Amino acid sequence: MKTVFSPRHLGHSNQLELMAGAIVPGFELPSRAQYIHDRIVEVGLGEIVGPKEFDLSIAARVHAQDFLDFLPTVYQRWKALGRDGTALAYTWPTRGLRGDVVPECLDGALGHYSFDAGCGFVEGTWDAIKSSHDVMMTAAEMVKNGAGSAYALCRPPGHHAGSNFMGGYCYINNAAVAAEYYIANGAKRVSILDVDYHHGNGTQQIFYNRADVQVINIHGDPNQEYPYFLGYRQETGAGEGEGFNINYPLRWGTDWATWSDALKDGVKKLEAYGPDVVIVSLGVDTFEKDPISHFKLKTEDYPKIGAIVKAIGKPTLFVQEGGYAVADIGINAVGVLTGYEEA
Repeated sequence: MKTVFSPRHLGHSNQLELMAGAIVPGFELPSRAQYIHDRIVEVGLGEIVGPKEFDLSIAARVHAQDFLDFLPTVYQRWKALGRDGTALAYTWPTRGLRGDVVPECLDGALGHYSFDAGCGFVEGTWDAIKSSHDVMMTAAEMVKNGAGSAYALCRPPGHHAGSNFMGGYCYINNAAVAAEYYIANGAKRVSILDVDYHHGNGTQQIFYNRADVQVINIHGDPNQEYPYFLGYRQETGAGEGEGFNINYPLRWGTDWATWSDALKDGVKKLEAYGPDVVIVSLGVDTFEKDPISHFKLKTEDYPKIGAIVKAIGKPTLFVQEGGYAVADIGINAVGVLTGYEEA
């Protein structure tokens, strides 16, 4: 399996975020990607290549153009205000407020285009976002051109980003753009299987009314867990999308036995849907030692995930999402990929 990776992700470094009442260093660290890269080399998974350059025309099919236009401007506008450090939102529209207005002021615009204070901007953030998008597009093209599988080692991740909002360390929704890329290139049906601990709320929001992209999420119960406001079992799609959004919310403390039952049931629904290609939003923050998560999967469980995905028998694109137990992320993420390759 080929991996696509760009060192440009390092531009998004030393950013801050708001968590539990404090401004703290971002949990989404550059070392996450490097540990995975080094593990790929160690186990000999396959060739690692750099990304091609792509425009944002496919991204503009799933994201609002004004949102995409906003992202590259943030840090320059922040600096023009005489500010240093991390550009962060601190105020958001909510029920009863005007969510349809984009304020001229940067602080208001940051709030308009985000749902939390986890998406900070430093000088190199936009370049890292764009490189993450290009990493995904390069890997997606490999699969379109006949590779049975490919791995997009994306950083920043993407699955919390919606059509017109960022959040949860995610700016452009790489998995969603990949799905749209396959549809634009002739696929009739695409399945996104999101195994990250946190619900892929952005992916759900983007495709909720569509029948050509099935979205399956296995995640922490939003009654307990971020992002809280989507991910409930009764959210099954709307209009043409009814029945094509499937959520498996699981309680804190979930172990492999319970989690794998959800995965196997999700795979049955995926196989019944009959996609032309499968996209795996690969988060490994289900790990028992993850510092911001509450599931109990063990290192030996991750190759089993890969084997289950391989048995689907469809072209598969893996897109990196979360995982914050940095010392273990390489072993666990690559464990899924080797499990897939060896099945």
